[in-house]
Amino acid sequence: MCGIVGYAGYQPAAPFLLEGLQKLEYRGYDSAGIAVFSDKVRTMKSQGRLATLREKVDAAGGIPGTLGIGHTRWATHGAPNDINSHPHSSMTGRITVVHNGIIENYIPLKEELQAEGIVFRSETDTEVVAQLFDKLYDGDLVGTLIQVVGKIRGSYALGILCKDYPDTLLAVRKDSPMIIGLGEHENYIASDIPAVLDHTRNYYLLNDNEIAIIKADSVELLDLDRNPIHHDVYTVDYDISAAEKGGYDYFMMKEIKEQPNALRTCIGSRIQNGKIQLDKIRLTEEQIKNMGRIHIVACGSAWHAAMVGKYVIEELTRIPVEVDLASEFRYRRPILKPNDLCITISQSGETADTLAALREARANNVHVLSIVNAVGSSIARESDDVLYTMAGPEIAVATTKGYTTQLAVLYLVALKFGMIRDTIPAKLAEKLLHDLEALPDQLESLFNDEEALKQLAKDHQARGTEKTRNNVFIIGRGIDYGASLESSLKLKEISYVHSEAYAAGELKHGTISLIEEGTLVVAVATQKPLYEKLISNVKEVKARGAYVVAIVREGCTDVESVADQVFYIPNTSDLFTSTLTVVPMQLFAYYTAIELGCDVDKPRNLAKSVTVE
Repeated sequence: MCGIVGYAGYQPAAPFLLEGLQKLEYRGYDSAGIAVFSDKVRTMKSQGRLATLREKVDAAGGIPGTLGIGHTRWATHGAPNDINSHPHSSMTGRITVVHNGIIENYIPLKEELQAEGIVFRSETDTEVVAQLFDKLYDGDLVGTLIQVVGKIRGSYALGILCKDYPDTLLAVRKDSPMIIGLGEHENYIASDIPAVLDHTRNYYLLNDNEIAIIKADSVELLDLDRNPIHHDVYTVDYDISAAEKGGYDYFMMKEIKEQPNALRTCIGSRIQNGKIQLDKIRLTEEQIKNMGRIHIVACGSAWHAAMVGKYVIEELTRIPVEVDLASEFRYRRPILKPNDLCITISQSGETADTLAALREARANNVHVLSIVNAVGSSIARESDDVLYTMAGPEIAVATTKGYTTQLAVLYLVALKFGMIRDTIPAKLAEKLLHDLEALPDQLESLFNDEEALKQLAKDHQARGTEKTRNNVFIIGRGIDYGASLESSLKLKEISYVHSEAYAAGELKHGTISLIEEGTLVVAVATQKPLYEKLISNVKEVKARGAYVVAIVREGCTDVESVADQVFYIPNTSDLFTSTLTVVPMQLFAYYTAIELGCDVDKPRNLAKSVTVE
């Protein structure tokens, strides 16, 4: 959510800032701006896409200077317009700031500053930081920042310029991500690694309440008591091309096609000689055997993975599992006991609600195991144990390989725990391991249906009324219902077609009233014990005029007599079908979005990493 970049070096700053912001477009934004220091701070900003800002800069002949900050904003306080765009400067122009996060007490601070005659130009909470910094400033840049941090509440990653320090970029963070890129005679700040990848692979991860003083030839890290801090240098271990489109029109399609290899890495590296190795987690076998309850906490697609994970973990371990939306978890006073386990899931490892839930669990002395993709992220660092999904960089806002690798890690956890607890017969365990290792190749075979799914998207938009074209229902039972939630979200996220997932048995409790002639219903029917019941539900919606697309296992050809179109997935364990059923729906959502002229990678109003509540 939002993007920050900053540069201190000997080369022109503006080209890097614009390039870095472009690398962060996937995070979601509705305005952009940069500020560059030469003899003074020059700021340019614009509502809309980054291309508009670039045109402004080019029309002005560029912006001179070798020190600067930039920002892509996703509006929270104030409408998306030029005035509310970042960077923001103090009334005197001495302090210029970019900010990710939310300053929760900005209203009383703003009122206090206005009472002293300070005039605000924007509606944002961020401008309060610039104005407050200027008011408190006494020539000591770091000392003033410490005072500011002591007065503001909320989440923030801040990049700060001061006209009295023409060679210095200041940064601090709390509950919002920030990295410090380390180059040769130039250093950087950014809210995510892709912004600096073309320039360096080496970086520091800034922790909460740590200050970075960045110059062209030095980076100094301090705590809020001004004590020096030492951090290990992280090095990006994936190829730069992994964060590029690689010839695809959109990152989303590239990432859909990367799923087989992502699964091979995620699963293959953890199964050795028929045994599962869950990295080096500290959770002991004794803790697993005596576990009381598992709480899985997540948001969005990660929550959908958790819903599937609940079925799989309970089936294989007989441990009761609760699944919570992270945004609700800590506000309902969850009942947490010392022998419970909390599993938090987040692609970015920076999701604000999930991070808060993690802290709630740890405050109650509950062991936290996190499933994340981003190495060294806040959630990874604050967890007792972490299992990385190893999906590689995921740039499109709508997750694909992030989701399927999260499922894979949950399968591995369920199998490992079940084996330790002796709740899986040996022959079944052997079969499940075989089925798990087969998933990457099976998923890859589903791409053979791509053209048919592309045609389905085209036909659906040509068929029926505007109402039926813009309302899709996805039904399933058991694990298939969990998978349907993610399929529905993909369609909503990128095509803006209204879509709802329902447990098929609930149709008769009201939802079936929405089915009319031409309504598209996708029926996911892969669970053997529930297959016949699901077919009955298909007949119910067909009787009311629905156009039914079924997703079933190979060999279930009898469904062709009741469905209008059928897509088959390879045979696997009932527990693992969600990995396969979601792929046809990823492709259908993608081609529906293309058919409707949507920006697939950057859907409106959405951000890749949600770092505010």
